[in-house]
Amino acid sequence: MVSRDVSLLQAGDRPFRVRAEDAEDLAVVAAFLQDALLPVSGMTYEAEDGRFVMLVQRFRWETAPEAGTVPAEGDTLYAERVHCGIRFDGVTKVQTHGFDRGKRERILNLLTVHPSDGQIDIAFADNVTIRLAVDRILCHIEDLGEPWPTVFTPSHPEEDTEPAAADKASDA
Repeated sequence: MVSRDVSLLQAGDRPFRVRAEDAEDLAVVAAFLQDALLPVSGMTYEAEDGRFVMLVQRFRWETAPEAGTVPAEGDTLYAERVHCGIRFDGVTKVQTHGFDRGKRERILNLLTVHPSDGQIDIAFADNVTIRLAVDRILCHIEDLGEPWPTVFTPSHPEEDTEPAAADKASDA
């Protein structure tokens, strides 16, 4: 049998694009952004415009194989990642906890995004948090470019994923 690759691009060729304006919207966004990889160099805070921007490598959960899927003999099942731009508007302050912004090559693994009164916490693995002080919830997310295949599907051990208190003011 000839080996072949099986693409899991079931969602079509349209890029993921969404605007979040409330806590319910952010919950949906968090599900799509779970396990996104963020290089420290891929974020910036534009204080004069009240904007915080991240460029992540988003795992495309919507095209991932279902748990327990076994490829046919000779096939390889691929999941996908895609570059994704994330922009938060109305940001008045950015605080970070758990990483050195000077180590720009470090990769952060996004766990969740959740709002509370006047702030949005972006929680990452290894007790890393970015806290955005905001006037309101306004977030734009858009896939950029073409997805690429990956054979690595993230897994999640059972653990507490509450974000750490953001205690270090920064200009991310």
